[in-house]
Amino acid sequence: MSIKTKKTIRLTLSYAVVLVMFAIILYPILWIIGSSLNPGDSLSGSKMFPENATFKHYAALFDTSQSNYLIWYANSLKISISTMILSLILVSLTAYSFSRYRFVGRKNGLLTFLVLQMIPNFAALIAIFVLATVTKLIDTHLGLILIYVGGAIPMNTWLMKGYLDTIPKELDESAKMDGAGHLRIFFQIVMPLAKPIIAVIALFTFTAPFGDFILAKVLLRSGENYTLAVGLYDMISRQFGNQFTAFAAGSVLIAVPIALLFLVCQKYFISGLTAGGTKG
Repeated sequence: MSIKTKKTIRLTLSYAVVLVMFAIILYPILWIIGSSLNPGDSLSGSKMFPENATFKHYAALFDTSQSNYLIWYANSLKISISTMILSLILVSLTAYSFSRYRFVGRKNGLLTFLVLQMIPNFAALIAIFVLATVTKLIDTHLGLILIYVGGAIPMNTWLMKGYLDTIPKELDESAKMDGAGHLRIFFQIVMPLAKPIIAVIALFTFTAPFGDFILAKVLLRSGENYTLAVGLYDMISRQFGNQFTAFAAGSVLIAVPIALLFLVCQKYFISGLTAGGTKG
C-alpha cells in the first residue's frame, strides 16, 4: 500500500470520526430546538423540523402573567455573575500567593486543595443544608453564591497557580528594583499576563452555577427565588404540569449567555486551559 493511500485512509477515518461525534452532539441540540417550536404541549410527537413551527412558547415565557421565567433568568444571572466575580478575586489572590511566596503550610495547603477538589458539592448535601439552616441562609441567593464560590476555589486555584508558575519571576524582581510593591506587581504585571487563565476560570465559574439544579433545589424554597433549573423543573413537575414544549424553549434560552461568554473568551480559552495544566 502506497504512502498516499495510507494518508487518504487516515484522513477519511479522521473525518468519519469527527462527523460521527458532530452528529452525536448536534442531534439532541436540534431536537430540543425543534421541540421548542412544536405547536403542541407534548414532546411525544416532536420533530427536529416541525411543520407548523411557532414561537408562541418563547412568547409565553416572556409573558409575566403566565410565567416567572424572567425572574428565574434574572436570579440565575445574578448568582452566576456574583459567583464568577468573587471566584476570580479569591482564586487570583490565592493562586498568586501559592505561586510567588514560600510560607509555612504551603505544601499542605496545596495538598488540601487537591483533596477538596475531588469531593463534589452534592456529596456533602446534608452538611450544606444543616450549615445553611444554622446560618439562616436557606432560601437565599447569598447562601448559594457562597457555596458555589467555596466549591470553585480548590480546582481553579490549581489551574491558575499552574499558569502563574509559567510567568517568569524575573519580571517581579525587575519591578521590585524599580520600586513597585506587591499589589502593583500583582495588578499591573502578573494579572495582565494571566488573561487566558482568567478567561477560562470566568467561563467555568459562570457556567456551573447557571445550570446547577441539585444545590439550588436543596436550598431554595420560594418561587421568586428560584433559578432557571429549579423553576423549569417546577413548571413541569407540579400537578397536571404539561408544559413540556415551553420547558424546551426555556432550556434553549439557557444556552444564550453561556454561548456569548464563550465567544468573548474563545481566543483565550485553549491557551489558558493547556497552560494551567503545567506542574507547579
